Amino acid sequence: MKKTTSLAAPVAAGIVLLLGGCAVGPDYVRPPLNLPAQYTTSSPTSKEAEGVPLAHLSPELDVPAQWWQAFRSEPLNALVTQSLAGNPTIEAADAALRAAQENEAADRAAFWPSVALGYSPTRQRVASAVASPVSSNANLYTLHTAQVTVSYTPDVFGATRRQVEGSQAQTELQRFQSLAAKLTLSSNVVAAAITEASLRAQQRATLEIVAGQKEVLQAYRKQQALGQVALADVDAQEASLAATEATLPPLDKQLAQQRNLLATLAGRYPSEGVAAHFDLDALQLPAELPLTLPSSLVEHRPDVRAAEAQLQAASAAIGVAVAARLPNVTLGVNSYGSSAYTLSELFKSSSLFWTVAASVTQPIFDGGALKHREAAARASFDQAAAQYRATVLAAFQDVANTLEAIDADTRMLQAALKAERTASQSLARTRAQVRLGDASALSLRIAQQAQQQALLNLVQARALRLTGAAALFQALGGGWWNTAAPPAQLAASSSSHSPASP
Repeated sequence: MKKTTSLAAPVAAGIVLLLGGCAVGPDYVRPPLNLPAQYTTSSPTSKEAEGVPLAHLSPELDVPAQWWQAFRSEPLNALVTQSLAGNPTIEAADAALRAAQENEAADRAAFWPSVALGYSPTRQRVASAVASPVSSNANLYTLHTAQVTVSYTPDVFGATRRQVEGSQAQTELQRFQSLAAKLTLSSNVVAAAITEASLRAQQRATLEIVAGQKEVLQAYRKQQALGQVALADVDAQEASLAATEATLPPLDKQLAQQRNLLATLAGRYPSEGVAAHFDLDALQLPAELPLTLPSSLVEHRPDVRAAEAQLQAASAAIGVAVAARLPNVTLGVNSYGSSAYTLSELFKSSSLFWTVAASVTQPIFDGGALKHREAAARASFDQAAAQYRATVLAAFQDVANTLEAIDADTRMLQAALKAERTASQSLARTRAQVRLGDASALSLRIAQQAQQQALLNLVQARALRLTGAAALFQALGGGWWNTAAPPAQLAASSSSHSPASP
């Protein structure tokens, strides 16, 4: 017992010294990106116009965590909340995050010794000719063995630290993939709601056009009975009415499919449906939209942060591969216990035993396997670095495309509003002229078709502006950084760029 105690101090001191060494392999540093000062090459060209207010882009305005509330629709807020709570994609992403956290915790356990307790009772019969004299030549006896085994592998070259660093990066990867899944889901719900509102508006516009064409058809039939209009004009008007009515079933189909999509996004079967119904007039375009600085985009986009976490994991894998080529030191493989024929004598001094062992293993020849694994790890790091830069480029392209779309959609809405007003005025004048006999039936049909197309274009332009605003919130990252997070999660995020330590 005294000899074991005398060994503890130098062994502990050696462990401390060994753990003080540096971890092999590169320490992760975010690669330089040379980010631009702006997203697009030119400024927006749309200007304020009557009936179409501009949505001002403000660099001082941050993206809120619940960005969909900017559209000021309580049904939309409720549906997004239900979807985030009930969609199985989010459940799967959260489960993957929990699995990564548990794997990280399991890898961190390698910093500590492993301790095992064992008890082994055996009943044995041996041949009388070889019976043990210490047992009075008995050939049948019971042996009780109890022992404690302690094993420890010090992290001499940082292999464990690099392994934990990689596990931590994998946890960050899953965390940002979970955030990306939630952002994608909320964006899909908002886009589906806007599409439903657009389809309903197109339905109403088409029904109004059908009602107007039916009135004209009735007037034509009366005039034809009086001999004022040719039968060919009545037939042409009926054909025009039938063509307009033929556009209603596709709209009904799209609307039904959109309702099925909303139910599925909310984690429900299509037959269960959702209570919310959306109308364009009930969805308000935010008067001011956020536009975070380009330097902040790499911090805010979940896909960019996930790609960076993958890059850090690849960096840590290099250290693991390098450490595998260095000596492997095992210290403190201890076995302390007692072995006796009876339980009453199990822990007496005469029955005690112990062992202390250590080993150092240096790979000498493996056919170049470890060398090639290190080379493969470095190549994987280069691949992850290229993928990270590609993800950053795609993120900037996404924001630039969204800004261009917002500008173009504003001008499109202005043009569509003007075209609808002009077409409505033209149709009203043409109808009046037809009643007075100053315009032909062909002129009326042309005016009806122009007004029908102008109405549909106006509805679609209004929906596109709303969709563009939602796309900008998504392109900028969705505001997850403004969500209150548990302290442990915040600590993990803040240390994601530092090497792991025990």
